[in-house]
Amino acid sequence: MKTNKIKYLGFDLYYKGNLELLNKPKIAIVGSRRASKYSKDITKILAKRLSQKYVIVSGGALGIDKAAHEGAYPNTIFVSPSSLDIIYPKSNKSLIQNIYENPLAISEYEMNFAPFKHTFLQRNRIIVKISNLVIIAEANIKSGSMRSFEWAKEYGKKVYVLPHRINESSGTRHLAKENMAEVIWDIDEFCENLGIEKNTNILTLNEALQKYGSTLYEMELEGKVEIKNGKVYFN
Repeated sequence: MKTNKIKYLGFDLYYKGNLELLNKPKIAIVGSRRASKYSKDITKILAKRLSQKYVIVSGGALGIDKAAHEGAYPNTIFVSPSSLDIIYPKSNKSLIQNIYENPLAISEYEMNFAPFKHTFLQRNRIIVKISNLVIIAEANIKSGSMRSFEWAKEYGKKVYVLPHRINESSGTRHLAKENMAEVIWDIDEFCENLGIEKNTNILTLNEALQKYGSTLYEMELEGKVEIKNGKVYFN
């Protein structure tokens, strides 16, 4: 697919895909490449819910970024730290190529530009600036994802974080403790506050057991539902 060029919010950007996604409300979801299974699972669920109304913007990396893109697909934008002719990371090649074809990929770099340490930070500033708000799903105190918080503060974007256990995700726990970010305690409530109606395909475990009884676990084995963190998600 041909790479084209546009100017958007002061950025000169090269792109592949559906440019109409830039005209929709957007939410940035970023976080650790080495995220826990809990963080990736919640991110994917959250991105899927949010994508009913918002385009999810992320950086294509392993961990949280990948979960965000997959959950929101095809309502997602990938901001690359390299030129679009260089797929990075190669381990996400299939996902990124799919984004080139259907959603949208953007980059500041024209051709033959490999990623450097500083381009990841520069990518993060684009992710934050073009989004209406920012969710940092998991991050250690000294990490590139925490730099996204600095960009959010500079651009006046509200920041949200996921709740974590003690000694996990020290960066987001610090933001929550210091009241620099708001914690997403409940996905349904968070989404409803953003104008997304409650998903009738999600029940609490107790609600699902009352409705389906022991058949619920047969449904899980058949792949009809997923049971995670006390909630049941119907596929």
